[in-house]
Amino acid sequence: MQTDTQVMQTHLPQVTEPRNPGMGLDLEWVRSAQANTSAIERRAATLGTRRSVKKDYQAAWLCKAITCIDLTTLSGDDTAGRVQRLCAKARQPVRPDILTALDMEGLTVGAVCVYHEMIAPAVQALNGTNIPVAAVSTGFPAGLSPLNLRIEEIKQSVAAGAHEIDIVISRRHVLTGNWQALYDEMQAFRAACGDAHVKAILATGELGSLRNVARASLVCMMAGADFIKTSTGKESVNATLPVSLVMIRAIRDYYQRTGFRVGYKPAGGISKAKDALIYLSLIKEELGNRWLQPDLFRFGASSLLGDIERQLEHHVTGAYSAAYRHPMG
Repeated sequence: MQTDTQVMQTHLPQVTEPRNPGMGLDLEWVRSAQANTSAIERRAATLGTRRSVKKDYQAAWLCKAITCIDLTTLSGDDTAGRVQRLCAKARQPVRPDILTALDMEGLTVGAVCVYHEMIAPAVQALNGTNIPVAAVSTGFPAGLSPLNLRIEEIKQSVAAGAHEIDIVISRRHVLTGNWQALYDEMQAFRAACGDAHVKAILATGELGSLRNVARASLVCMMAGADFIKTSTGKESVNATLPVSLVMIRAIRDYYQRTGFRVGYKPAGGISKAKDALIYLSLIKEELGNRWLQPDLFRFGASSLLGDIERQLEHHVTGAYSAAYRHPMG
C-alpha cells in the first residue's frame, strides 16, 4: 500500500460531497447483481498477507484511521457520565504527548455514535467541536418495531441534535426478494432524516448470501442512503472482508453509473490496528483516495481506538504499554 499527500494530510478540511439523491428502483440492475463467492473470498484472503506499511507510514495511516472512527457505545447500561467520558476521548483520542511527538495535534475521531436517549449528553459534551453525533434508530438492532414508530424515532433523534442516523433495514425484505418494499422503506427513512445523513445498516450476517448483500446495497443506494454499513455489531457475524468487498464494489458501480459517491462503514469485530490498516488498503485499492476521508468512510468501533493508541505509543517510544494506559474514558 503506497502513501501519498492526499491520504496522509489528516488535518485538511474535509470535502463535502453532494448528497446521493437516490434514483428510481431499477429492478433489472438489482437482479443482475451477482457475487462469485469463491473469487471474492480468494481476493479477500490476500489482503492481510501482502499489504504492509511500516514505521512513519504506518503511524500516518493509523492516524488516518482515527479520523474515520465512529466512537461507539451501545450498551443497555449506558449513562450520561459514560457518554461524556467517551466524548472526551473523541475530542482527545490519543495522549497529548504522543500526538505532539507525531506532530498531529488536533486529531479527533469521525463521530460519536449512541442510542437516542444519550444524544443530549453527547451533543453537550461535543459542543464547540466539529465532531457529529450519530444515533442508531429504527428499532435498532432488530428493526422489527412498527414502521410509523421507526420513522418517528428518526425524527425525534434529528430534533434532539443527531447529525447522522444509523438505521437498520428489514432483513425479511432481502430474504424474500421484496426489493420494492426495501426501497420504499429506505426512502421513508431518508425523508425522515431531513438534512441528517443516513447510514443504512444491512446486517449482512443475516442476509443469507453475498448476492443478497450486493442487491441490498444497490437498493439502499437507489433509495438515497448516504452510507451503507455492514452490521449493527449485535449479530453473530459482523464486518468481514468478503462482505466489505461486495459492498465496496456495489458503491463503485453506483458511482460509475450515477456520479454520486456513497460512503461505507464496516462495523462490529474490528478491534485491532492491523485490521484497520487492511480495511484502509481495501478502500484505497477498490475505491481510491477520495473514499479515505471521514465523510465517505467510517469504522464502527469502540475498542479499536485503544489498540491504535498503543501502536502509536510504541512507534514513539519503542515500548508497548498496557491497555489500561489508554482508557476509553
